[in-house]
Amino acid sequence: MLSDEELLRYSRQILLRQIDVEGQLRLKQARVLIVGVGGLGSPVALYLAAAGIGELHLADFDRVDLTNLQRQVMFDEAALGRYKAEAAVQRLEAMNPGIRLVTHLAPMDSDTLDQAVADVDLVVDCTDNFTVREAINRACVERRRPLVSGAAIRLEGQLTVFDPRREDSPCYHCLYGHGDEAELTCSEAGVAGPLVGTVGSLQALEVLKLLAGFGEPLVGRLLLIDALGTRFRELRVKRDPHCGVCGPRHAE
Repeated sequence: MLSDEELLRYSRQILLRQIDVEGQLRLKQARVLIVGVGGLGSPVALYLAAAGIGELHLADFDRVDLTNLQRQVMFDEAALGRYKAEAAVQRLEAMNPGIRLVTHLAPMDSDTLDQAVADVDLVVDCTDNFTVREAINRACVERRRPLVSGAAIRLEGQLTVFDPRREDSPCYHCLYGHGDEAELTCSEAGVAGPLVGTVGSLQALEVLKLLAGFGEPLVGRLLLIDALGTRFRELRVKRDPHCGVCGPRHAE
């Protein structure tokens, strides 16, 4: 049930016929893992906390650095040197004390990542490391958890949703294969702050759609964002039947 205070807090959201009280209850009962509380993870966590997601798990072993403040809107100078996940908890608790917050401060191996994914209903990938993305994807496929994946670098962004509960859904490996270990990060190539805010906000919206059960999630579609020309383009992505992660020989 929703309390009178919750009905008031989320009233503008509940007014949407696609959400209503039933959808808000689903959000309240949901558990979401956000991997990476940086440029993408900041708006994701802020919007999901504000929307009333019942339990947010924040995974990040990095500390807040001065160079983060240009785009990681979760933090201010008072947070410098603190673990990002711990600083985020303080901010999110002040915003919405009615939700539960869980932190993961140590780097995850395959076992701890698998357990972290098993403990939630949905995962949001806000990292910028290909190896970590592959590991998150594999855990989500094995545990059949939806994965909302976003990326941003320079003036270009990407967004998609992988849902292993659906037979037609590709996974991260279907789309990117073995990737490129030499892929640049934001610290090497740069990135515009509002761009990561845009991608992160769209990730949060996809989470609400999946959990509350409305709209058309970006499953099988890759959204490409060109911030330089302010253009959005969509590509269709099919599941690879021979994928080494979600292919039939890996299905249980």
